[in-house]
Amino acid sequence: MTAKRKVEVFSAGCPVCADAVALVRSLACASCEVDVLDMRDSAVAQRAKALGVRSVPAVAIDGQLASCCAGRGVDEASLRAAGLGQP
Repeated sequence: MTAKRKVEVFSAGCPVCADAVALVRSLACASCEVDVLDMRDSAVAQRAKALGVRSVPAVAIDGQLASCCAGRGVDEASLRAAGLGQP
């Protein structure tokens, strides 16, 4: 018997997150165990931070943040480059 693939979907409960959950569930196979995790729970938020989640929705598969979800999020350099904090 093959081990299940653990899929974690980090969600804030918004419509965009719901779409991501639906997509993951539609792609999941019998070997996938999909868990939808609420980022409003502090333990979930800590797990997400440990994985490098910087924005939601985000998906981790077998403890690795999916490449589509890595490197996103708010960062000071990008905000300043867009003009934030400048007259």
